[in-house]
Amino acid sequence: MAFSTIIYEKEDGIGALRLNRPDVMNAYNVRMRDELSEVFEAVRDDREVRALVISGEGRAFCVGGDVTEFGTMPPPVFAREIRWQRDLWGVLRSLSCPTIAALHGYAVGSGLELALFCDLRIAADDLVASVPEVLLGMVPPAGGTQTVPRTAGRGVAHDMLLTARRLSAAEALRWRLVQRVVPRAELQAHARAIAAKLARLDPLLLQLAKEALWASLDLPLPEGLALEWRYARLAAARLPLKDSSTPEG
Repeated sequence: MAFSTIIYEKEDGIGALRLNRPDVMNAYNVRMRDELSEVFEAVRDDREVRALVISGEGRAFCVGGDVTEFGTMPPPVFAREIRWQRDLWGVLRSLSCPTIAALHGYAVGSGLELALFCDLRIAADDLVASVPEVLLGMVPPAGGTQTVPRTAGRGVAHDMLLTARRLSAAEALRWRLVQRVVPRAELQAHARAIAAKLARLDPLLLQLAKEALWASLDLPLPEGLALEWRYARLAAARLPLKDSSTPEG
């Protein structure tokens, strides 16, 4: 696939997606949004992809939306952007393969919010994470009011979203926004090694485990345990997830 704002490659069952607007620290515009959506949909339909790594070229992972473009959009274009945004995160979250965000430099606003829809987040030690939309006169439009408290807790979310507090890599690890911190020079190799390990595992088991984990955010414990047991039985019988809604006799 040839794109103008991203780079996508596939090798040995691992998809590597790199945001590629380094001159603006990978701020995303409508073109990038469209291209990301195209890749996520392709990964969704490509059973050869066993794991997906998302990273950024240049000095940052992503500084969020390109406010210079969004600020000059006529209403119909802005509305189109918002529709793409909603679809983009939904497709990313629903991917059956594990997704890994490899974060370095700045992960700001919707850039951080994109990463929070991934299953794993590996940070370089130079990471700066923030959700500063309130400083721009906006409410976070890409899931930040929902993903940050679910990931780091309400207290951290209130601090980040209401005061635009910036977190270092160590703070992001302490508050569970990322799961691991590694030296900047080792980030890509570390993310790739995790992806390679995941790519060797049974994709059905990973898919079922992912669905159960995501469902745990919204289900009461008894319902979550029932779902886990149903998925465990599906895994044992090697039945696809699409059959999980079938009543059991």
